[in-house]
Amino acid sequence: MTPTRNGEVIFSEKISSGYPVPSKTVTYDDTETIDLDNIPLEGGVLIKTLALSVDPYFRGLMAETTDVPGFVLGQPLISYGIGVVLRSDSPECIPGVHVYGMLPHHDYALLHPSTISTLRKIVKHPHLSWATYLGAAGMPGLTAFSGWMEYAPRNGVIASAGSDDKVDFIKSIGADVAFNYKTEDTEDVLSEHGPIDVYWDNVGGKTLESALANANLGARFIECGMVSGYNSEPYGVKNLRLLYTKHITLYGFTVMILGEKYLEEFLAKIPLQLASGQLQHKEDLTYGLDKVGDTILAVQKGENRGKAVIVVAEE
Repeated sequence: MTPTRNGEVIFSEKISSGYPVPSKTVTYDDTETIDLDNIPLEGGVLIKTLALSVDPYFRGLMAETTDVPGFVLGQPLISYGIGVVLRSDSPECIPGVHVYGMLPHHDYALLHPSTISTLRKIVKHPHLSWATYLGAAGMPGLTAFSGWMEYAPRNGVIASAGSDDKVDFIKSIGADVAFNYKTEDTEDVLSEHGPIDVYWDNVGGKTLESALANANLGARFIECGMVSGYNSEPYGVKNLRLLYTKHITLYGFTVMILGEKYLEEFLAKIPLQLASGQLQHKEDLTYGLDKVGDTILAVQKGENRGKAVIVVAEE
């Protein structure tokens, strides 16, 4: 068979400060080819990549110093993705099966036998897209589900976002109060509608400071991210003493650890609720591996209007 182009996205340069730069921080290379029929599998599986997730946490993996193992210079990015098995030496993943897991940013990928155990076989609901399984029915959805189940059953929601259209969407799916933190004063909104019993934090910085100022006695704070400091010098929160004067409990978690506890329940409930329309979600789809760099920057700047997903190929 004639060799097939096998594009890839390479991590090219670490970031000391500021935003990632498309075509500099990561580069798209379409010079490689692959013989899909004859490449030795050596106990692994050959997949065709269908979709890849782009997430805020990428920025931490691109930094010169990281708290966790980062992307490897000169190697493809790796993120949550969906692929279909083309050929296999493993009885666990036969051809035609769809898999979900951490996949390299390639059009086609030969996965080592040690990787197979980390993949989850997945059957798509007919009313959902593969992109949804990287968003509301994937890691981000599991993060929200497991965090709320573990720490904070809902009892009224105040939500913030960085644009008016995002605020409109938040209102449409049932938030009791929604506001644009770029045009309204967070402190004023929380003072009017608080106090806060449970605060879910993906932002950190001044927003966390305002939440502490307006927290109720015995409040619970769920720390899941601090995106305000990913691309700039982190803001020093000045009122941390309120953690003890207000008897606030701080919970930090990542889905990599907590998610497994709730995965079975999540998979049984959430895809069906998404397919029926009971749960609402938005996706921001970009087509082609060559757009990964631009999409990473858009996510870091908050310009995406839903879960950012790269559609690599159709079935």
